[in-house]
Amino acid sequence: MVSNPDEKKFHTYQDWLTWDGAWELINGKSYNMSPAPTSLHQYIVGELYYALRTFLQNRNCFVFVAPFDVFFSESEEYKSPDHVAQPDLSVVCSKDQIAKNGCQGAPTLIIEVLSPSTALKDFNEKFNLYQKYGVQEYWIVDPGNRTVHVYWLKDGSYQVQHLYTEGDTIHSFIFKDLQMPLNMLFSLE
Repeated sequence: MVSNPDEKKFHTYQDWLTWDGAWELINGKSYNMSPAPTSLHQYIVGELYYALRTFLQNRNCFVFVAPFDVFFSESEEYKSPDHVAQPDLSVVCSKDQIAKNGCQGAPTLIIEVLSPSTALKDFNEKFNLYQKYGVQEYWIVDPGNRTVHVYWLKDGSYQVQHLYTEGDTIHSFIFKDLQMPLNMLFSLE
């Protein structure tokens, strides 16, 4: 039976399997992935995807755009993961992690593009989730402030590599040659 979760209750992966629509499950809490993102959000995701896809060509890394489920689990067993997230962009550099239904375990790089309804979740719940499970690099793109926060994992904790603002060129910590002019992300405005 397909249903919608009670957003005030604690849920499991088995509950998540029964939900209608796109949902994330983080620390037992359900997060609805609708309404659809704005055109600016989608433009930014598209520009990032294109730049990443072009850069990573022939490097054995794969770029995925939401909706794409990323499963995090305390154990190596992904039949019943502890958390399910749908990052805006996921870069997976281990083909063994790619399954029919998504990614099992931490991608190498995750990028989230903020919207007013997701900002707190992206800076808090997802930040902690990605840090805990070993996502090596995490970017938070903030269209409202026209900034990009880049975090990298060192000794199990995220360090701020840089806060990029207008006129800056974004540099990846993991992919040393990856550079993107920040202004290209906001050129739709």
